[in-house]
Amino acid sequence: MVTGDVKLIGSWASVFVMRARIALNLKSISYEFLQETYGTKSELLVKSNPYIDEAWSSYGSSILPSQPYDRAIARFWAAYVDDKQWEAVLQRDHIGYLDIALGSFLGWWRVVELDANHKLLDETKTPSLFKWAERFCNDPAVKPLMPDTAKLAEFARKLFPKRQA
Repeated sequence: MVTGDVKLIGSWASVFVMRARIALNLKSISYEFLQETYGTKSELLVKSNPYIDEAWSSYGSSILPSQPYDRAIARFWAAYVDDKQWEAVLQRDHIGYLDIALGSFLGWWRVVELDANHKLLDETKTPSLFKWAERFCNDPAVKPLMPDTAKLAEFARKLFPKRQA
């Protein structure tokens, strides 16, 4: 495991922080998590924002594909996930860049399912996506980071108070 002065700055509820934490875990890079208030960005956060796979390329398996074209495609689909949040081409053999991009939303999807009393990922209607989500959430690099649904739902109620009306 890599040790050192790696600090991850952000909010526990942020899907983008979740992505970084999963990537660090996959690379076996130890880090200190510095909690910030959701919605704020300190000067330290803005100044120090490398991409984990490029900063620690010799540790663990690569999250991004090795070929430049394939990396561009992965980044395209991750941007698509950021914009659409519903579809992606997912790797099947190990967790990669696209899995992290989409999987980091699963905690928030569970909150939506809880509030709507309706399953978005249904074992019978979307079996492949459902199985992928199960595999992703149970991976040792991801499992300890998945937020508790009730805690995240309570956070959402504070963040979006008008939604309850």
